[in-house]
Amino acid sequence: MNPQSDSSHHKEHFKDPVPVVDIIVRKGNLILLEQRGREPFEGQRCLPGGHVDYGETVEETALRELKEETSVQAKLVGILGVFSDPNRDPRGQRVSVVFVADWIGGEPVGGDDAKAAEWVNEVELQGSSTKLAFDHSLILRDYFEWKKHPMETFWSSKFTH
Repeated sequence: MNPQSDSSHHKEHFKDPVPVVDIIVRKGNLILLEQRGREPFEGQRCLPGGHVDYGETVEETALRELKEETSVQAKLVGILGVFSDPNRDPRGQRVSVVFVADWIGGEPVGGDDAKAAEWVNEVELQGSSTKLAFDHSLILRDYFEWKKHPMETFWSSKFTH
C-alpha cells in the first residue's frame, strides 16, 4: 500500500486546515466591521465571520455568524473569493470563503466574540493605512477591485432560498 494514500498515515503526519467564512456586508457606501473581543487581535477591527460548524454550509455559517456577532441580517449576493494563506491566522491554517452581502435589517451591536460592531465608510477603508485583523485589509483591497467588475458567483443553496 502506498503510504501517501493510507488514511491512518495521513492523520499521523498531517493536520487539516479549518474552514471559516468572512462576510463583507454593504449598506450603501458603508461596510460593516466589528471589533474583536478576544485574542487573536483583541481590540482590532475586522470583518464579521467565523468557523463552519459540522453539518453546516458555508453560506449558513456566514449568516449565522453575522447575526451572532453583529445582530445584522443580510442577503448574500456573491462570493469574493477563497483566502487560504497558511499564515492568515496565528491560531493555525484557516481557509476562508468570503461572501459579499447586502444589509436587509438590524442595527450593529457587538455579540459573541465581537466587542462592538459599526458601519464604516468605504472611503476610510480604501486608504493604505487601514489595518484590520487577520488578512482583512487584503480582502477589502480585493473587494474594491472586484466591485469595479463584479461577476456572478454560485454556492450550493443560492437558488433554494
